[in-house]
Amino acid sequence: MSEISKLDQNLVIKKIDSETVNLLVADNEMLMSIVGEFDQNLKDLAKLSNTVIFFRGNSITCKGKKENINVFCEAIKFLANKYFLTKIIEKEDILFSVKKNIELDKSNIKSFQQLIKTPRKSVIARSEKQSEYIKSLKENEIVMSLGPAGTGKSFLAVSVGVTMLMEKKIERVILSRPAVEAGEKLGFLPGDMKEKVDPYLRPLYDALYELFGAEKITKKIDSGEIEIAPLAFMRGRTLKNCFAILDEAQNATETQIKMFLTRIGENSKLVVNGDPSQIDLINKSQSGLIKSKNILKDLKEIKIIEFDHNDVVRHPLVSKIIRAYQKKSTDDKN
Repeated sequence: MSEISKLDQNLVIKKIDSETVNLLVADNEMLMSIVGEFDQNLKDLAKLSNTVIFFRGNSITCKGKKENINVFCEAIKFLANKYFLTKIIEKEDILFSVKKNIELDKSNIKSFQQLIKTPRKSVIARSEKQSEYIKSLKENEIVMSLGPAGTGKSFLAVSVGVTMLMEKKIERVILSRPAVEAGEKLGFLPGDMKEKVDPYLRPLYDALYELFGAEKITKKIDSGEIEIAPLAFMRGRTLKNCFAILDEAQNATETQIKMFLTRIGENSKLVVNGDPSQIDLINKSQSGLIKSKNILKDLKEIKIIEFDHNDVVRHPLVSKIIRAYQKKSTDDKN
């Protein structure tokens, strides 16, 4: 680490001795975002980097072993960069700033190159795979992503798709899922078809509202610019000038996935997302997600991204839960 380094004229890092570094943050709003309410962000960073932190005025002093101080300083650089670009530091950023510290300079560049700005918040890649995924969503006509819950498969696809709609690069966003029945028959559920299938599509609504606001999304749905429909509604259509996402594709058969992918038309992008470990079909062997991936993996026009527990960006416990189940599955096979 250099004696003095500057970041956007707002952060100065000065080495005091081999075990002490002082950080001066000139921008008060950036400082308070980095520090967090009741200094909670600094407390979390100190714990994650195994350092001792002192905070007074615009000055943050870090004490500890050289390698741990470096981790803390690189984390602060990341957070300052994040604030400079998005004007917000979120709880997930604290963990990520330390989690990817080994390759942080490279990770920083990729994260911020793949920045997605939406009306409600700015979205960045929080892992190398997420960075690759966002890049693929922007550049490839068809993208398949497989992996556990919490890796951003649906959230990032919705972010890119609706951003393209807002920028008028496409005319519609279509969000679809197989309406797999979980204990209740669709015909016996109350309401019209939209009301029957909405519970299956709730995670997509949640992502839309978080990123763009309920009022704006409702208007887009009412105008037909955003369409949310079960997979069965895709049959016989040609999808032109749109960004279409098939979510929860582990609950679709090989034939259904083929049907969806062959709907692609001019100036369109199709995304297929799924978690092979969460198949809800009665006959799990009918799931077409892995089969489709293996069939299509050699087509250079189709990008396939496979996430794992290292890419989970929800609560840290989610990653541990996934690893525990994977270990149990491996032990059972052996």
